[in-house]
Amino acid sequence: MQEILRLVEKPARYLGNEWNAVHKDHEGRVTIALAFPDVYEIGMSHLGLQILYHVANQRDDTVAERVYAPWTDMEEQMRQRNIPLFALESQRPVREFDLLGFTLQYEMSFSNIINMLDLAQIPLLAKDRGEDDPLVMAGGPCAYNPEPLADFLDFVVLGEAEQALSDVIEVYAEAKAQGLDRYNTLLALSRVPGVYVPSFYQVHYNGDGTIAGVEPIGDVPPVVYKRVLADLDPQFYPTEPVVPFLGTVHDRLMLEIFRGCTRGCRFCQAGMIYRPVRERNRQDLLALAQAALKASGHNEVSLMSLSTMDYSDLSNLLDEFLDRFSCDHIRLSLPSLRADSFSVEQAMKVQQSRRGGLTLAPEAGSQRLRNVINKQVTEDDLLRAVASAQAEGWQSVKLYFMIGLPTETNEDLEGIYELARKAAWAHRYLGVQGKPLNVTVSAAAFVPKAWTPFQWEPQDSMYLLEEKQRLLRNLFSRERRLKLNYHGAELSFLEAIFARGDRRLGAVLLAAHRRGCRFDGWSEHFSFAKWMQAFADAEVDPTFYANRHRRREEVFPWDHLSPGVDKEWLWQEREAAWRQDTTVDCRPTYCSVCGVCQQLPTQIQLAKE
Repeated sequence: MQEILRLVEKPARYLGNEWNAVHKDHEGRVTIALAFPDVYEIGMSHLGLQILYHVANQRDDTVAERVYAPWTDMEEQMRQRNIPLFALESQRPVREFDLLGFTLQYEMSFSNIINMLDLAQIPLLAKDRGEDDPLVMAGGPCAYNPEPLADFLDFVVLGEAEQALSDVIEVYAEAKAQGLDRYNTLLALSRVPGVYVPSFYQVHYNGDGTIAGVEPIGDVPPVVYKRVLADLDPQFYPTEPVVPFLGTVHDRLMLEIFRGCTRGCRFCQAGMIYRPVRERNRQDLLALAQAALKASGHNEVSLMSLSTMDYSDLSNLLDEFLDRFSCDHIRLSLPSLRADSFSVEQAMKVQQSRRGGLTLAPEAGSQRLRNVINKQVTEDDLLRAVASAQAEGWQSVKLYFMIGLPTETNEDLEGIYELARKAAWAHRYLGVQGKPLNVTVSAAAFVPKAWTPFQWEPQDSMYLLEEKQRLLRNLFSRERRLKLNYHGAELSFLEAIFARGDRRLGAVLLAAHRRGCRFDGWSEHFSFAKWMQAFADAEVDPTFYANRHRRREEVFPWDHLSPGVDKEWLWQEREAAWRQDTTVDCRPTYCSVCGVCQQLPTQIQLAKE
């Protein structure tokens, strides 16, 4: 290893001796390798992996270690020297662990999962693994449709894993003590609520390629419901986070202030699968922050959630946080702002000495289309927020939009340009003097996701998306203060395929692996040509998954994996979109009966009632 590390970029990625890393003896313990299918700097910024690392290592009978996708220079050295993929803390091959758990954050990391299994010298297909191979599990947002990976995974944990992971460990330890074989161990695990074993379900197809049904094999539940925490117990939160020895994407302490979102944006998968909202108590948050800051040495805290400005006790939390920590020069950051004056007011509290860029997400260029997607932000909200921020010293603004949304027209696209232009001159909206702001617009292609009201909708073809990008490019070329950013349509096309794919895509992943596909989220490694060749090798039509409209009655590959949201309610939300009707946030108003609080042992919990 010492010889190899001299030859690779950023050797600290592979050392495993960071501050607060946990080192335990493996003897007599259940061993888990927690794998993030991307490079170290990305994985170390993921709060979920830190939480699972903490939960598992709290147990005396368990040792959890970390493994990330080695960068291409390290992979080359490992393959040349026949060094299998290893966990950081002990440097042991991950094939020697009992469990290997992948985080499924992003569909375009699926190729990295296949590559990491290959590097680990573990049989790629679950059916080919023997008694000495680890059980390969997965969890995360993409676990609500893991079907493209079904052939490669032994089991999946659906939902919030803080308690589920301990249940899995206990069942596995008992199975190991009894000497159960691989099949019977998986059968025992399938009885843990929230655990899905793909090999225990058979998929039947219609003649047109759609799914006729998913049939359980044996005594397993026909529908697997997600695990959900009734309340966010502080014991599950890591107060001694692992501190990296090199810069990461989010190089700060991450403090999750609440989980879930009920604003109901119809394109947003996270807003559906993480329901309901559960807020942490203000005093718990301050205590967690104090302990984690002391143990890590961080000088910045980021308040994490899907919509931080919606925290019901935010103003008091910020006041107490600044009062307690500002003398220690601890900075506070708010990663997400609503487009309203309250957001700007709170941002002013935490950024008194810094006035950099303001980031807001109107998502669509017209009020009509914002009503369609249930994004309840008006042009008036946006311009008042931008003008207020400019008056307080902000120098630039970044606006997030999507193109290719259902019902979108050229007028909606032109509205993106018009709204950006108005934002640049927003100070005039309040009747004050000043220079125009620099405005950067990010226009991402809409990707339909499972368990959203738009799961029935086609994605625009690549040709149409490129036409829309060309139209925007021409519009934005008129104003030098306006900058337009967007990603290529090819990557969004592939994301749409795997977001709503089924088990037949496993053959495509294998073909893509043979052609060298990995790190597809990185532009320097992404090869659309290789992926198209892989679809041809597997004789799979990619447009069947990305560009096809689904009928109301169609059986989806993920229908047997439920986040608690009713499919019928999602269809009603889709119908409301076509009527341009909006659905209110159920926190301050009334229950919209989405199904989560009715079907799962949980309910909305606010810090300030």
